[in-house]
Amino acid sequence: MTTSARPPSGPPGPPVADLPDGWRVRVPDESDAGALAALVRSAERHGRGWPGASREALLVEVSESGARTRRNVALRDPEGTLRAWGGVHDRVAGRMLLRVVVSPELDDATADRAAAALFAWGDDAARQVGRARGLSSQQVDSGAFADDARQHRWLRTAGYRKVRTWWQMSRPVTPEDARLDAEVRAGVRIRAVVGGADGMPEERDLRTIHDILESAFADHFNSHEETFDEFVVRLRESPGHRWDHWWVAELVGGPAPEPAGALVGSVSGGDGDGPDGSYVEYLGVLGSARGRGVAKSLLATVVADAASRGRDRVGLEVDADSPTGAERLYTSLGWRTSYVTESWHRHVDLDD
Repeated sequence: MTTSARPPSGPPGPPVADLPDGWRVRVPDESDAGALAALVRSAERHGRGWPGASREALLVEVSESGARTRRNVALRDPEGTLRAWGGVHDRVAGRMLLRVVVSPELDDATADRAAAALFAWGDDAARQVGRARGLSSQQVDSGAFADDARQHRWLRTAGYRKVRTWWQMSRPVTPEDARLDAEVRAGVRIRAVVGGADGMPEERDLRTIHDILESAFADHFNSHEETFDEFVVRLRESPGHRWDHWWVAELVGGPAPEPAGALVGSVSGGDGDGPDGSYVEYLGVLGSARGRGVAKSLLATVVADAASRGRDRVGLEVDADSPTGAERLYTSLGWRTSYVTESWHRHVDLDD
């Protein structure tokens, strides 16, 4: 387990410099969640063709409860309209996420200047976060839609390089899929986390899932060790979090069941009046249990669960550059790519 402590709660972060003429900066709070969601939806429509952000998701970013690990700034034009947002998340020791969102309604010169100011602010925030962690270098992880040339230009100008491509995949769900849980492989048992009398899951099960995922992803791209507390708190922050969407896979037939894999799911809201979907946040299988149908059994379980709840899809993210060829498993089971995203990285030297 990592021993690096999170930086303490404190001021909202470094100032933003070199703003477009007449623009103002403020730290957004919960009252700004609606305006931030509208800004992000506009940028999503520009970058991939349709919006998806919700006010509830943006509340997680700017709420008081998230202030210990997040810092945000909002930029407003001379008329007071929110036009750009920068958000950092101290995700885990050595890895900081940075979101830079600028309204696509702006002219190129103004948008470029706003983006440059926010990426420079992100560098300063990385220095604060990294130094509080006791690091000498801080990785900054930002992203873009694969077809968003505007965001790519800003990232390159700010010194980032593209390091990974991700397929965002979705599988349609029909009522008949509720029978898929019968496809759990022989010798494998899938069970939900055990709940206590207070309705909360037993910590032992949560620690089992955390340990499985830490081990399963230890050799994956950009893996950073995450403490148990960081893991649970982060996932509980999501508006789609549900304890009854966490499953443990066990190998049975021996003297005692052996933990073999885990799946953490969540609810993804429908757009407008559309039905909800399910989303696979994490799916991990221990190396000692691979090749025994554990992953397929977990996927059959989450699809059957979604069908039993009247949902119409299950989504997940796949590393398009992974040497394991995981996408072949998902494609064979009915998942198809909906859109593509990219990870862009920059390392900020904290001794500079």
